[in-house]
Amino acid sequence: MGVRDIKTHENWPPAAVARAVLFGALGANLLFVWITFAVTDVPQKNALITVGRFLGLHVALVMIFQLVLIARIPWLDRRLGMDQLTSLHRWVGFTLFWTLLLHVAFIVTGFAQLYHNPVPVQLVSLAGSLPVALGLIAFVIVAVVAVISARRARRRMSYETWHAVHFLLYLVIVLALIHQMFEITTFTASAWTRTYWWLLWTAALTALVVGRVVLPMLRNARHRYRVLAVVPEAGDVVSVYVTGRDLDRLPARAGQFMLWRFPGHNPWWQVNPWSLSAAPDGQTLRLTVKGVGTTSAGLRDLRVGTRVFAEGPYGALTSLNRTRPASLLIAGGIGVTPIRALLEDLTGPVTVLYRVPSEPGAVLLDELRTLAELRGAQLHVLAGRTGAGTPPNRPFAPENLVALVPDVAERDVYICGPDAMAVAVLGALRDLGVPKRQVHAERFRMAG
Repeated sequence: MGVRDIKTHENWPPAAVARAVLFGALGANLLFVWITFAVTDVPQKNALITVGRFLGLHVALVMIFQLVLIARIPWLDRRLGMDQLTSLHRWVGFTLFWTLLLHVAFIVTGFAQLYHNPVPVQLVSLAGSLPVALGLIAFVIVAVVAVISARRARRRMSYETWHAVHFLLYLVIVLALIHQMFEITTFTASAWTRTYWWLLWTAALTALVVGRVVLPMLRNARHRYRVLAVVPEAGDVVSVYVTGRDLDRLPARAGQFMLWRFPGHNPWWQVNPWSLSAAPDGQTLRLTVKGVGTTSAGLRDLRVGTRVFAEGPYGALTSLNRTRPASLLIAGGIGVTPIRALLEDLTGPVTVLYRVPSEPGAVLLDELRTLAELRGAQLHVLAGRTGAGTPPNRPFAPENLVALVPDVAERDVYICGPDAMAVAVLGALRDLGVPKRQVHAERFRMAG
């Protein structure tokens, strides 16, 4: 990457462009919905029902936006990454819940006022209509998912359970589409509004099917991933080398991750987001995993030639979002894997901070030292228990961070590690005035 490329990124950061496109499209469609609602000649029963109908249009638009966020559109994912898309997905999900709740409340209360019924009686009466009943079922499912997505509930739930419950949202889409066919009079009032509405839904559903089903199937059919070698690393860590056909055509970059399945070794629903621990070379892909669960610990027993099903590559922790000639790479524990790959890929001055409990158990440390020597990079291994000693061991306190890297505010900073470490580093960078566009983090958070 030359000076000209970095300057271009500085003027037009890819993440900023992606956000502008994403929210610009949302704003344009929102404006269209408002105008259409205002000019469509639909009989108004009372003010409460009118507000409820208006909110119902927003429910549908929020659902479409949510489909786009979870569609794994490569152009968006490479620029925004899992962290930003997950955060957006979470907040849009809660927005959907509250908008849907208000929609139901205004509609039921409006009809109760119109027919002079108590609200509970009116709710039962409306539920007697199949389209309304389907809409109410969709609301209950959204409410359940919203409750389990609250941070306190999410922490007590296994990933598999959380993932399975979220699959119910696909049922919500089906129920919502049936409900809207009969209930959204604003977009059934004329041929052109009907065309717009269904084209919007078709585009979002097509993006979802292509991104989540078609593209992974095509890539796996083309590349035919298989295990090439299994290499034990320090402690309970193992590296798996995966090969396949035409891997030079796979658009993978150092710093990205893939969703891995090993059919026959684990159930098909068990999928793990593991980073590439070496820069892709067109011949092999390497993932390095710490054995903390049944799936990861069992990778040691993989046989050479085992078929692999992989989705991706995903993630924005790459040189694509680079804005400065110099870089700071910060890794914690097994989060060193994408950082090690980035060290192999990035040009210009590079400093690596590797946070570990103890140096003897540091994963891929020998490789990092070799790469740092070849690249002329600086490598600092930050060992020890946080808070221990006098003065307390806090390597990512702002004063300690700037002591290690005095020009930190002039660098792109790439971060991958445990959530507590990432929070500490992000806070220190904020205190040191490092611009947000120079900070790139991958914390592998789920929506909860």
